[in-house]
Amino acid sequence: MNRRNLLLSSVALAAALASPLAQAVEQPIRLIVPFAPGGPLDVTSRVLAERVRDTLGTVIVENKAGAGGNIGVDAIAKAAPDGKTIGLATVATHAVNPWLYKKLPFDAGKDFVGLTQMVRVPNVLVINADRAKELKINSVADLVAYGKANPGKLSYGSGGNGSAGHLAGEMFKQGMQFTAVHIPYRGASPAQLALLAGEVDFNIDNLAAASANIKSGKLKALAVTSLDESSLLPGVPALSKQIKGFAIDTWWGLVAPAGTPADVVDKLSKAFADALKDPETQKRFATLMAEPVPTTSKQFDDFMAAERAKYGPVVKASGASVD
Repeated sequence: MNRRNLLLSSVALAAALASPLAQAVEQPIRLIVPFAPGGPLDVTSRVLAERVRDTLGTVIVENKAGAGGNIGVDAIAKAAPDGKTIGLATVATHAVNPWLYKKLPFDAGKDFVGLTQMVRVPNVLVINADRAKELKINSVADLVAYGKANPGKLSYGSGGNGSAGHLAGEMFKQGMQFTAVHIPYRGASPAQLALLAGEVDFNIDNLAAASANIKSGKLKALAVTSLDESSLLPGVPALSKQIKGFAIDTWWGLVAPAGTPADVVDKLSKAFADALKDPETQKRFATLMAEPVPTTSKQFDDFMAAERAKYGPVVKASGASVD
């Protein structure tokens, strides 16, 4: 009996010692999406979570929306730097918000380490199709000419002061030297509905959101705002042909909290970048008008820094600010 009890005790001790290790190995990765479920950011994150299951194990997508993405991003910044909590960085959270918000609970440049850029989605300059027909606007040149001849009569909508659509519109007006009244709405969806209803004349929206209404003929695409023409919208010129160097894309990617060990960063970066290169991933992203952009950790860090530098003077010139 003593020998049997000793054996059972040894087995129990071994199980107790092994249990925390087993739990640590099996602990899923939490991927925080700082916006509501259902949109392209959420959908692409879930697609990617599925594609890395074989290399990284279970990845659970957690939506943590609010304050223009800042609530979820703050949760990423303050998570333990062990590779078990990662999340999305977007053009809004890591390039625009640092200049737009007077106070942020995190430092976009110091509190994160990039894993890989995920996606680039061209923005597109769209005009209400009925309005375009009424005003005989068939090109960017037509729109600008009308704006110059009729100061204050054109209007454009956006998802709010300081939103990507607002800033792109300001850059467009400055570059082409014409006037249009900015009408802010409470989000990109209300802004798009306003455009469809004819409350505003044009918007600059991301192609993923605008494509269905372009295809249906409700909106007329005048230009894409990527540096070059997009294969996702063939035949539509790039605005850079009118304004040299003009390039405003919607993008997002993956980051981890600063201090995450380099070997963990490398492992995560490689797994997600490889998943982005997978033909099945590319096929599924294409249905969302989203182009996969796999990068190294350093490449994504450098890209985000360059985007912050680009948007700083634009936000300042727009006068947009959030307390």
